[in-house]
Amino acid sequence: MTSTMTTGTEPSPPDPGPAPARRPPRSRLTPDVLESGRRAGAREGLDWLGRAPEAKASLLYRVVRLFARFVAFGVFRFRIDTSGQEHLPAGGGYLLIAAAHRGWMDPFVAMHAIPAEPRAWFLGSGPSTFTSRSRERLIHRLGGLLPVWRGGIGVDAHVASALAVVRNGAVFVQMPEGTVSGPAGHIGPFRHGAALIAIRTGAPVVPLAMAGTEELYIGRRMASRVLPATNAAELAGDAWPGSPPEAGSREELELARVVTAGLERVLGPVVEALHPSTVDPPSHPRRLRKRLTWLLLRPGRLDR
Repeated sequence: MTSTMTTGTEPSPPDPGPAPARRPPRSRLTPDVLESGRRAGAREGLDWLGRAPEAKASLLYRVVRLFARFVAFGVFRFRIDTSGQEHLPAGGGYLLIAAAHRGWMDPFVAMHAIPAEPRAWFLGSGPSTFTSRSRERLIHRLGGLLPVWRGGIGVDAHVASALAVVRNGAVFVQMPEGTVSGPAGHIGPFRHGAALIAIRTGAPVVPLAMAGTEELYIGRRMASRVLPATNAAELAGDAWPGSPPEAGSREELELARVVTAGLERVLGPVVEALHPSTVDPPSHPRRLRKRLTWLLLRPGRLDR
């Protein structure tokens, strides 16, 4: 982009006046707007779902999954290089901790890395997802989401969700950065919720490294790698006390910080290693870049 400067001898351009106010489309209302209105205090997790999170893939889920794959790989011509599936525990019942989280495509990258069954259940943002009643009803019937609302009811509900998922032999997926903001090719700071869930459930933890979702366009290359399964005790190393501390105690929070740091050490280098393979040269066409990058996100700066 170039800019020009006017001199004192050149006429000033006419003042166009204030730009007309534009209302955001309904599908992109901000979480703040949603939560300040009718959805304040909305139900989360299992309370919202109202049933056990199933591990079996229903016919509706399989049909929607096939349609999503057709759109992603057939229409948008996305390419995802995935490896490491041999590290997935047989039969489900584990936590999938994925990073870096950079866009709306990340849940689909995660689902692409694991089989259709046992099913994946995501701990995800209710405000960002439930942008209409009809969409909420479809997701409720389809399954796969255990919603979180900002200022919600605390980690206990999410631990209960995770326990229900792993006990039923499904896969509980969490992206510990908690936001799509962050540098391309690097992880951002992890929040402690994923570590607390790992500590309290004692479930196997499967790290999933992802790269290439910070901007999308026709033919975009992405990559993911499933890493060997671990658990909270291994991630904590010498700091593991032998048994989980009392829930809600200061000791538990300190241990969660250590486990979080362990997750960052495991995932960070792999995300950095995957990123170069997803970068196209500047001359590569980036058709529909803005539209696809923000297809299911609130518009903003592409570089965040």
